[in-house]
Amino acid sequence: MLANRRRSERRVCSRLAKIHFGAGSLPRDCTVTDISDGGVKVVAEFLEVPPQFTIIFAPDYSRQCRLRWRIGCEFGAEFTD
Repeated sequence: MLANRRRSERRVCSRLAKIHFGAGSLPRDCTVTDISDGGVKVVAEFLEVPPQFTIIFAPDYSRQCRLRWRIGCEFGAEFTD
């Protein structure tokens, strides 16, 4: 059995969010499928996900992220802020 390497408990969810890739880009829709204090798992149909980005949960709540893994249209990111 694989060991759970997370530092905090994850919570399964289905939450709409947006990802912003940086200056000059428009936020893109995504779905957060699980979240923890340390990061998120996301489903989004982007061709490329940059190494660092911002995930926007609400107009007044966003987090800076670093891409950790990607398989197809799912990827995991670590919060860096």
